[in-house]
Amino acid sequence: MKALLINAHLPYPNWSEGTLNASAQAVAREFFEARGDEVTETKIADGYDPAEEAQKMLDADVVVVQTPINWFSAPWIWKKYTDEVFNVGLHDQTFLTGDGRTRKDPTKPYGSGGLMAPRKVLICTTWNAPREAFDEPSNPTLQGRSLADMLSDITCTFRFCGFEVLPEFGIFDIFKNPDVEADLAAYRNHLEKHLG
Repeated sequence: MKALLINAHLPYPNWSEGTLNASAQAVAREFFEARGDEVTETKIADGYDPAEEAQKMLDADVVVVQTPINWFSAPWIWKKYTDEVFNVGLHDQTFLTGDGRTRKDPTKPYGSGGLMAPRKVLICTTWNAPREAFDEPSNPTLQGRSLADMLSDITCTFRFCGFEVLPEFGIFDIFKNPDVEADLAAYRNHLEKHLG
């Protein structure tokens, strides 16, 4: 298996250096390498070439996106990366052939033009929010939204291109009640369950 690991953390010196996201990415790397899989990594903040990144996705069997959630979405560098890399796959028609619909056949559903199957993607996120804030209608901010709901801006892009989206993983409450060792162990188990 070939795995592409993408770290979308944007460093903020003296506040958010990216240690936890790097540790979670290391867990994924170790998981794949222990099985003898080929691992390629990208740290978006270090720079990248969009055409090379598009090729990395084409070469991969599974993509793992590691990202903090800042202000309820991935850092802006993730959106820039997505726009640039996925546009390469759109323009050369390797990721998708459009949105799937045609004027000749209006029955084809929107979002059915993806070419990236059978590739898979897994999203691992870090949150200040506690786990209890999700799926809770009384929460004043999330209002019952699940973790999957909160990540739909990321996962819909992959689905649109034909990826199978695996169940997401979250590391929660990282500032006020962290349990990093247990969270990283749970992440290893999550990888084993869904990619083992």
